[in-house]
Amino acid sequence: MSRIPLMFRRAVVPALFAAACLPASAQTVLAASSWVPPSHLLSEVQKDWCAQLDAKTGGKLKCNILPRAVAAPPGTFDAVRNGLADVSFTVHGYTPGRFVTTQVAEFPFLGNSSEGVSVAFQHLFEHQPAIADEHKGVKVLAVFTHGPGAVFNTRRPVTKMDDLLGLKWRVGGGMVNEIGKALGMNVTLKPSTENYELLSTGVMDGTLFPAESVEAFKIEKVVRYGTFFPGGLYNTSFVFLMNQAKYDALSPELKKAVDSISGEPLARQFGRAWDKADRRGMAFMQANGVAFTTADAAFVAAIRQRTAPLEAQWVKAAEGRGMKDAAKALAGFRAEIAKSEK
Repeated sequence: MSRIPLMFRRAVVPALFAAACLPASAQTVLAASSWVPPSHLLSEVQKDWCAQLDAKTGGKLKCNILPRAVAAPPGTFDAVRNGLADVSFTVHGYTPGRFVTTQVAEFPFLGNSSEGVSVAFQHLFEHQPAIADEHKGVKVLAVFTHGPGAVFNTRRPVTKMDDLLGLKWRVGGGMVNEIGKALGMNVTLKPSTENYELLSTGVMDGTLFPAESVEAFKIEKVVRYGTFFPGGLYNTSFVFLMNQAKYDALSPELKKAVDSISGEPLARQFGRAWDKADRRGMAFMQANGVAFTTADAAFVAAIRQRTAPLEAQWVKAAEGRGMKDAAKALAGFRAEIAKSEK
């Protein structure tokens, strides 16, 4: 029998019960999922974003980095939307037909820097409601792209259009799929995480990737040749996203903290990290004997001619999704990237 006076117990017990029932918002934990290794720049930027959030909120809002992905890459958008994870990132093109307006960031020869393209893409997102409309159900924290896309293969050097033919190519989906078809390539949509198995077993002969990804996905011993293109043969667009209900439940103070480290600052952070990883990737390939070349003017001109109709097709499709004057939006997007590279 407790020796605490009855009157004291009557006063304290309700207080303790009330304290136990205080709103959980005293500390909110976000489940953060990644489908690439912890050492990959995407995982590292996500981890850094979480650290910034923790610091800005004094620990009131922090992340629990999950030990494994809650879904395969193509299922990540829906996993976050449905609350299986609170924060993650995905490739728009992994779900064919779902995203159209975002393909504006995936055309050939956009720019030589992930940072420049990513920041311009984020600005376009902020001024084009039609892009946001394709992300209904989630809170978009940032959109961004990887570095300039190149081609890598196990068979032969690629220095002209004909060299692309007769090989089986892995692509990540989105506009790059249409680019590959326009060039007459035999392309198959597969996530980046499957590259090593596809190439090492001969199921695929080559892959379209930025320089960074050769090291990140450990294919430097498999691919022997790489070809780079001024401004990139393509880009892949990404979204860093948060569960909408989780965001909506935050206090105004915590929402402000999330927003302050998202948008342009986050797009720039992803871009800078990718540019750094691309530089490292180039040195890594050189050290591992991957032979690479840069496409000459004739090769670039041939690609421009073949892929030019894709822009008109995209304009029509994007306007069908509600984007106003998509051709003007694309021209402004290219102009901002060009200005950033001067």
